[in-house]
Amino acid sequence: MIVTTTPGIEGRRITAYHGVVTGETIIGANIFRDIFAGIRDIVGGRSGAYESALASARETALSEMQDRARQMGGNAVVGVDLDYEVINNMLMVSASGTAVSVE
Repeated sequence: MIVTTTPGIEGRRITAYHGVVTGETIIGANIFRDIFAGIRDIVGGRSGAYESALASARETALSEMQDRARQMGGNAVVGVDLDYEVINNMLMVSASGTAVSVE
């Protein structure tokens, strides 16, 4: 499935619009990961644990969005937007776009 942030796909013609699709995931803060990330923040460097968790959450949200697009009959998603929100010490990642059929 083609997934793009652009409103169209170069070289492909959109033949049908199926509607807005979304995918969401929420990851909770892990106390041990928080402690080690705090130490890393003090001494400098990047927090690999948080980067990995964020990447996993993003992939889950995108995958869920693609599944919904397939269920609607689409073979691509255009105009994709990723949003990140912190809610009560949890991170929510949401992906949204428009399910379409392309040639």
